[in-house]
Amino acid sequence: MKIDLTDTTSSKINKALVQGRRAVGTPAVGMVLTLVIVTDEENAYDALKAASEASREHPSRTLVVIKRVSRSPRDRAQARLDAEVRVGADAGTGETVVLRLYGEVTNHAQSVVLPLLLPDAPVVVWWPVNAPLDPAADPLGALAQRRVTDAYAAEQPTRELAARAESYTPGDTDLSWTRITPWRSMLAAALDQVSCEVTAVEVEGEEFNPSVELLAMWLADRLKVPVRRTSSPGPGLTAVRLESTCGRIVLDRADGSLATLSIEGQPDRAVALKRRDTAELIAEELRRLDPDDTYASALRYGIDRLGDGGPGGSADVSEIAAAARAADAAKVVGATGAPGSSSSGPAGSETPGSESAGGGSSRTTAKAPAKRAAAKKTPTKRAAST
Repeated sequence: MKIDLTDTTSSKINKALVQGRRAVGTPAVGMVLTLVIVTDEENAYDALKAASEASREHPSRTLVVIKRVSRSPRDRAQARLDAEVRVGADAGTGETVVLRLYGEVTNHAQSVVLPLLLPDAPVVVWWPVNAPLDPAADPLGALAQRRVTDAYAAEQPTRELAARAESYTPGDTDLSWTRITPWRSMLAAALDQVSCEVTAVEVEGEEFNPSVELLAMWLADRLKVPVRRTSSPGPGLTAVRLESTCGRIVLDRADGSLATLSIEGQPDRAVALKRRDTAELIAEELRRLDPDDTYASALRYGIDRLGDGGPGGSADVSEIAAAARAADAAKVVGATGAPGSSSSGPAGSETPGSESAGGGSSRTTAKAPAKRAAAKKTPTKRAAST
């Protein structure tokens, strides 16, 4: 059932919702949360379709806020609110209200949304595109316990991630992080099968895909080893290669659906690792409404601390690991005063081996001695610790 309201108010919208529920024979409110989607007219259809599919798992009241552009000074001076109320089969398993804001009311969207929120229920705000730099400081974001953005939709994803790190507030999350959940689970499971020390990592994927950076930062943050990010034609993430004391561990997905897991000394195995659509991503985010501390830690690690896989940085991941071991050995020799220690310089300084490994990755390999020294306190480092 659909009810169109022109030049209306929040009070009239609430009355239309009650009227619609009675008309379809479901007077009780059985929804678990309010999902607020802030988007434009171009992306509203896709966002609403994804939310409707996700509502099968999480029955919710979906409020779609569309701020219409006023083209003349007269239109900008006239405030108007139009609404489309959907209940029953037209709204999935919940209720949907499409709000179109005109003129001055576009600057006060929170005043329109606040009376429409479900009482005593969590609020999630999702920006499919054009998310604010600080979601928690946004008037609509301030109403929510959970704020969902998507750096993949930004024109410059890496700058978007840097801005997210600076403004992070507990409750923030990003669909670029949600996309790598299967990869994180698979890598953690792979490391659970071996008792090895990971010494270096390479993450390969599309050039402008922020999920690749987030996975690389997560691995660097959890494993405390040099991580290099390299580019590939895609689609999305294509491979993760871990160099360990037991040999290589490789998770390779060339076609975007089926991956191959290779562990030294074990037969290769095929694993399902398909690319998920937006509805699945939103459904996953709605399963948890508490702060994601793992995402915050990975985000704050910093993209600038990753090794560069661009021109001049095409060294193999095994070379990075070898440079790390060489730097560690040089530090030990220098500390004992053995012959040849003068060439290694002061403790903690860069060694020729670390400079030659990977070109652009010298920034991370230069810190390898300190990381290796810290690693000796814990014999093995596993992603499963997350």
